[in-house]
Amino acid sequence: MQRRDTKMPPTIEWVEGGVVRLVDQTRLPRELVFEDCTTYQQIAAAIRPLKVRGAPALGCAGAFGMALCAYHSEAQTPDELLEELAQARRVLGATRPTAVNLFWALDRMSALAEAKARAGDVQAMKAALVAEARAIAQDDYSRCLAIGEHGAALIPEGANVLTHCNAGALATAGYGTALGVIRSAHRQGKGIHVWVDETRPLLQGDRLTAWELVREEIPATLICDNVAGSLMARGKVDCAIVGADRIAANGDVANKIGTYSVAALCKLHGIPFYVAAPLSTVDFSLKSGAKIPIEERAPEEVTHLGMQTETPVAPEGIKAYNPAFDVTPAEYVTAIITERGVARPPYQESLAALRDAK
Repeated sequence: MQRRDTKMPPTIEWVEGGVVRLVDQTRLPRELVFEDCTTYQQIAAAIRPLKVRGAPALGCAGAFGMALCAYHSEAQTPDELLEELAQARRVLGATRPTAVNLFWALDRMSALAEAKARAGDVQAMKAALVAEARAIAQDDYSRCLAIGEHGAALIPEGANVLTHCNAGALATAGYGTALGVIRSAHRQGKGIHVWVDETRPLLQGDRLTAWELVREEIPATLICDNVAGSLMARGKVDCAIVGADRIAANGDVANKIGTYSVAALCKLHGIPFYVAAPLSTVDFSLKSGAKIPIEERAPEEVTHLGMQTETPVAPEGIKAYNPAFDVTPAEYVTAIITERGVARPPYQESLAALRDAK
């Protein structure tokens, strides 16, 4: 994959010989560990515990999982291979329900397989699927670069920027959506500073976003999630920017739990609240965020510390509710930054116009 200069390792990539190599994000920031996968089942097993996470990265992972299925298949006919790919799609699609990029990539791979099957050449099908998965990852990286350029124009000189969760290189093919904007603004010499929400319960801001910013030497300060409102009240936040796991056609945004609270606080204090995401994150089939499926994760993620399930922080026997995402109403979103430009209210029209632009 061709990359612009960056200090970040590839989040997920195809390695010659039918191997997908990914960063095990559960091990960060203590150690940088890569995991090699040779089957779609291993990709699915990496997605569930968040070894790979972030909507665009999940799309890449899904595509690479389908490519691994094809590459290592012993199918003799196109129909046999299509059957194996359908099973791989079911397994990969069952891993995480909220991030629409995963299903977008699986649909794209399935459609290509169906189209190539008509020619009756199994080896050509395999080669095409591997090439398509690699193209999806390269395309994501390019989209993030464009998002960064469009979004940097919205960031004032010397701004204090608040971000929630991790929408950086680790959540994409290698540059980032929300952090892509921050990276681009920093590289333009805007002298920005980043407030990093820790992002309970799995501390993606604490473990991942802070790690990226330190690695890139971007000035940043880590805060507890419940500090954000106090900073805003004191005039210490100029704008907030987050990523997204799914955006409805009307601009409602599903993102990491706690995003809604940040957006509401920004609305109260008159602070711009930006969402950065590729157009593949927009689910035009959903009229509003009310229909976005919200993943619920294990209560142990709340009752225990971060990814360390052996370290309890709550009394045994207490119940815990652990939705992974919430939905921010479009009326709280100042703008949505995409690879094709910046959408503003009303989003029903502006997002569709960006989608349809030539």
